[in-house]
This record gives sequence, structure tokens and C-alpha cells, in this order.
Amino acid sequence: MPAARESLLEAAGAALAARPWTDVRMVDVAAAAGVSRQTLYNEFGGKGGLGRALIRREGERYLDGVERALAAPGRTGERLAAVGEWTLRAARAYPLVRALLTGFWDPDLPAPGRAPGPGQMTRAVRDRAAAALMPAEDVQRCELAVRLALSYVVAPGEEPGAAELLRLLSGPSRTAAAR
Repeated sequence: MPAARESLLEAAGAALAARPWTDVRMVDVAAAAGVSRQTLYNEFGGKGGLGRALIRREGERYLDGVERALAAPGRTGERLAAVGEWTLRAARAYPLVRALLTGFWDPDLPAPGRAPGPGQMTRAVRDRAAAALMPAEDVQRCELAVRLALSYVVAPGEEPGAAELLRLLSGPSRTAAAR
């Protein structure tokens, strides 16, 4: 039931946005998704399974945004800055993304279980950059853009500081300059 699964994840995400995970009730999630509680349990096994699926989905959504930024038209530096800016926006807007990228799990969130840690998420970004056929130096700059953006998530600075620093990353690479 892919449609029911997605509806349940949407309902669980909305519930989590409104209250701590410990206060999210399965019966309310099922009702909001328009399915029976039994369907929810059949799909996820329980609240822990639902939480893990929600975490996984948010991680995938973040990585999809990275891929969109890398595939956007423009120079490599502009795309790297877009990855950093997306990372900053996503981490600020979505508590589960912030937890995945920083490793700081708020007690109001679902338990991380075997969720990927910050290092695994950063490697996933590097993999996406490598798949976008960037030279090795640009792949490293992509990782740097993500790490720089995360520094502003963990220790916020005055804006537009993050954008200015990210734009420093968007200068021409030595590889491109050598051509």
C-alpha cells in the first residue's frame, strides 16, 4: 500500500511538527491518514517502526535536495553554494534533518535507532557529488560546503555570513582555472 504508507508518513510528520514524538498517538496518525490503526501497524509494526521510517524519509528528502542543487544549471561553484544553502535551510526547517546532520537528537524526536550519523550523511552527499561527475577537488569542496553550512546550524552566526562564506567556495576551482 504505497499510498497508505505515504499518507501515514505525512500524517506522522504533521503530528511531530505539532507536538513531541512521545505525545504522538498511533490512533491519531491513522485517523489523519484516513486508514485504520491496523493498517498503520501492518505497514510499520508499531510506533518505533513508524519513527524509523519517518527519519529515513526525511534523510532521503534532504539528499534529494542535494541532488537537485548539484544538477541545477550554473557553474560548479554556484551549485556548491546551493548545496550549502539547501543544507542550512533544511537543517533549520526540519528537526529530523538537523538531527541526522548534527547527531544531536532532541528528546522530542523519534529515537534514532540505526539512523545514519552525520559522517554517513556527509559521505552520502560526497557520493552524490561524485555521481554528478565533478572533479575530485570539487567533491571535496562540496563536502566543505555542507560542513560549513552545518557550522551555522550548530553555532548560528549573523546572516548573511553563511551565504558570504559559501560564496567563497563558489570561486573557480583550481582544476577549472588550469583549463
